[in-house]
Parts: sequence; C-alpha cells; structure tokens
Amino acid sequence: MDQHDEAVATIAASVRAFHQKGERFRIYHGSTNSTRRLKRKRSEVVDTSGLTNVIKVDSERRIVIVEPNVPLDKLVEATMAHDMIPPVVPEFPGITVGGAAVGTAGESSSFKHGFVDATIDRFQIVLANGDVVFASKDENPELFGGIPSSFGTLGVITLIEMRLIPAKKYVALTYHPVTSFSEVISRTVELSKDHKIDFLDNIIFSRTKTALMTGVFSDNPNNQPIQRFSRARDQWFYIHAKRSVEKTGKPKTDIIPLADYLFRYDRGGFWTGRLAFKYFIFAPFDRFSRFCLDWFMHTRVMYQALHESGMSNSYVIQDLALPIDGAEKFLNWINEDLNIYPLWLCPLIQRPTGVMSPRVPVPARIEGESDLSLSEHQKPEVMLNIGVWGAGPRDREQFIAINRKLEKTVTDLGGIKWLYAQTYYTEEEFWNIYDRKAYDAIRAKYGASNMPSVYDKVKVDVEAERQARAQATRTQKLKNWLKKVWPVRGVYAVAKVIVAREYLLEKDKKKKA
Repeated sequence: MDQHDEAVATIAASVRAFHQKGERFRIYHGSTNSTRRLKRKRSEVVDTSGLTNVIKVDSERRIVIVEPNVPLDKLVEATMAHDMIPPVVPEFPGITVGGAAVGTAGESSSFKHGFVDATIDRFQIVLANGDVVFASKDENPELFGGIPSSFGTLGVITLIEMRLIPAKKYVALTYHPVTSFSEVISRTVELSKDHKIDFLDNIIFSRTKTALMTGVFSDNPNNQPIQRFSRARDQWFYIHAKRSVEKTGKPKTDIIPLADYLFRYDRGGFWTGRLAFKYFIFAPFDRFSRFCLDWFMHTRVMYQALHESGMSNSYVIQDLALPIDGAEKFLNWINEDLNIYPLWLCPLIQRPTGVMSPRVPVPARIEGESDLSLSEHQKPEVMLNIGVWGAGPRDREQFIAINRKLEKTVTDLGGIKWLYAQTYYTEEEFWNIYDRKAYDAIRAKYGASNMPSVYDKVKVDVEAERQARAQATRTQKLKNWLKKVWPVRGVYAVAKVIVAREYLLEKDKKKKA
C-alpha cells in the first residue's frame, strides 16, 4: 500500500493546486470505453493513469481491493486465481473498474446483482479541495450514494473495495430461439426471476429472430467439447449465437471457459466491427478476413480507432433502459424508424437509491421532488437494457435529429439512457430526467461545485458545433472535408492506431523561442 499511498498523495496535491487556483480540471485515466469526444490538454487534467494495481484479493471476506484503472481482464485474472469473480463483469476487457463504478455498467448477471456499483462496498476518493476520504454506507453515506453514474464529478476515485462471488471454470450457455418481440420480453422477464440462472441476455437479429441466452456456472462434469471465443481463429460470438438458433430451431448448449464468456463480445465489439468491413469494401466479411485482421477487431483498438476517425459522429451508439411495459413499443419504433440490427437486450435490477440513478420514469416524479424521497412502490424492480449500435446518417444535422428523436422516444416511454455515449439533451431536458436537486446538494456539501457537472461532461454542444462550422476558414473546411472523404478517415484512424499510443491527451505544443 505504500506505493498506492504515495500515488494518492501526488494526486491529492495536484487536485489541491487546481482548487487553490480556482480552476476546473478533468481526470485523465489513460484509456476510455466512452464514445464521447474526450481530447484533453495536459495542463487541464489530474493524471490517475498510474493507479493500475490489484492491491489485495481477500478470499475469506470475499472482496477485492483494487485501484480504479485496473482493466477488467486483469481483475478477472487476479480473482479467478482464487476461484472467485466480481458479481457483474461488463463485457469489454479494457473497461476499467473505476469506469464501471462511476459510470452505468451492467451485463448479463445484472438481472441478479444489479449494476457494478451495487457490488461495491467502499471507495477512497480525493475531494475537489484535495482532501482524501472514504465513502461507504457508514462513512460519508451521502457521498457513497452519489458516486454511481456521477462520472467523476464529485471527486477523484483512487481505491475501490468490491465484493466477489464463487466461480467455476466454465459457463454452460444455452441458446433459445425466439420469434417475436413480445416473446423476447415475456420470456426474459420470467427467466429473470429464476435465480438458478447466473447469466441472461438476448441478441435480437430481426423482428422474428432472437437468440435468448441463459448461462450457469459449470465444471463441465460430462467433459463436453469446449467452445472458445477469444482466439483469432474463433468465430465472433454474435455470429455463433445466430447460427446456433438457426441450425435446428431448438435450444443448444455450449461449454465456454469463464473468461471467454465474460468477454465474448470483445472481438468485433458486439457486432459493430462489421461496420469496418463495410467501410473498407475491399475486405470481405468472412472468417479468413476476420482472422487476418483480428488485432484491429478487439475493443481496445476499436475504441481508439473510433476516436481517431471521428466516426462516433456518424454511428448510433446508445444504451437505453426501458420499463417492461414500454420495451415492445420501443423495439417496434427501432424496427420501423431506424431498422438497426442486431440489438442487445439485457434485464437488470435497479438501484434502490442513488442520485444519478436511471430508475424512475419521468411522469412518476413530482416537480421539485428528489428521487431519494420516492416511495418503494414507485420504483420499478426490473428494466430492460436495449443496446442500439449501428450506422447513422452521414449528414451531421440528420444524425443529430435521429439521436434527439431516439432520446425523446425513450423518455416518452418512461425509459432512460446511459451516459457513456454522446448525449443531445438540452440542459433543461437533462435535468428534468435526472435528480438535480440531490446532485447539486451533494456537490455543494463535498466542495465539488467547481468541478465540471455530469451534464458538462456528457453533452454534445450542438450550437457550438454549428458556430464552429460557420466560422471555419477555407483551410479548416478543406481539412474537415478531406477527413470525410473515403477512405481517408479510415486510413488515418488505422495509421494512428498503429503508430500512436496516446490519443486522449493533446500533445504539448512547442513554445516559440
């Protein structure tokens, strides 16, 4: 812990310096799985990228003490050595523990355990004035309740204590064919009540074709053949799932190594990797091409390429949570208005309390009332997470309009969206959905009012974009045009991925003598 304490002291000193100067700062983690544009100047950040250690796995207490920038594959490797894993492991190996904790992260075990933050017992956090404190249900409980989905706007997380559960070497995963939206929803909700199941999610390929998947921990007692998804020669998971439900039209079960299951969507980024093959039309989307280009098709590389290319401005990448009674209407809207497939559907249980919790439909809230005061019967127990990831219009204004319509549709149906993606709400719309009263109260109590707010961090400033385009010089307009010309944007992103390690911090400009 000496090394950790020294690192935290350095971070606290940096935060204190910003506080004394009255300047705002951002947190630099060293990597991201967000699709928002995140370029930062080095002079504007507090660098926490060195906090990458698993401090302790305590088998007796079933907890792990971990620094926030530990990626999930490293965390899983450390805990599996003790035959345990975190209850909820988000699907990409490069997602960090801290990112999952302060963001909104869930996976196929969330119907049972909730979001990642629901599995955390304690945080160490550097407040905006440089003080180092702990937050738990017993220590600074208001701060503890405010951290989930705060996206680093209450302070700098420096240590996390997370619960663990016993694990086995394999997952027995069964693929069930489903033929309608209504059946997908009803069967998913019903299965979410079965606590013999450890994992539950769906891939919706069309209105009439879905792979509903249920998984249980297994030691493979019958010595069945092993199905892998992590090697270059392995099939992408979503393709395998589709073929599994198409082949016989009956349930089929695979035995999958635990880590391969947890990160099954890494290769191909669920299915968004196919968009790269569509962009580079000379690369056929076949198994041999995927094998040859495997290095580029892991999410760590794909996220970097997404940021370098600017293609997040033309791809719809949104995660939404819908109440059960609004989910089918939303799926029908997606089918008719966007026609984006596949879709991901995953049930999850909601946080009982929290400041930025995505849980209470907007019509249920009394104006000016804090969500924390709502009665339990007003809080839905289960919602359905729906992932919408696909190509959108190339025209920027049309792209903004589609995302705005998607956000409004979700809100009208009593749902909410995850904030890791680009957000097009106006400030008034945003705070009509989220609990500003409770959020501002916690920021004031813990001195975080001079830090960027959640809305500051997640918004797309559409008016500023329009103004910048209108005021652009001819040279800037030419550069912007060239970046959109096929295949310049894609080639540029690939080249940057190959040669550049750093892509979130702007390089310091050399001062003229």
